Amino acid sequence: MEKSQHDPFSQFTAMFQQYKLPGLDMPEVLEARRKDVEALAEANQVAFGGIQAIKGKQLDILRRAMANFQTITHQLAASPEKPAVNPTDVIQKALHSALADMQDVAQKTQQAHTQAYAVVSKRMDEAVEELKTSLEPPNK
Repeated sequence: MEKSQHDPFSQFTAMFQQYKLPGLDMPEVLEARRKDVEALAEANQVAFGGIQAIKGKQLDILRRAMANFQTITHQLAASPEKPAVNPTDVIQKALHSALADMQDVAQKTQQAHTQAYAVVSKRMDEAVEELKTSLEPPNK
């Protein structure tokens, strides 16, 4: 199939080319908007990748917590009179682990936001340059 049937920007370009507005290069405007949409799509993909990484980390945290809980439960069930584990140590280890996990999730979140912002920021810089170029007087 032809590309223009699946590319809305080429369809808009063809539609607007029939209208000749002085000082407005419609294909250039539509190309700039196409780049904007591509940058937003890329930023969304980056953000989605970050969400997937956070989800994976949270699943790891849950699995580890459940394994630790199961281990403690077995130890307590094996010797209820004299437990093999010190409750204070267990709580302290759990708190340290939880804080480390929270820091890791926060870092992954920040990294995803930073990467997505970089994509959008780059496109904004490009758009400013395109605007400057389009406003320059043509050389005669």
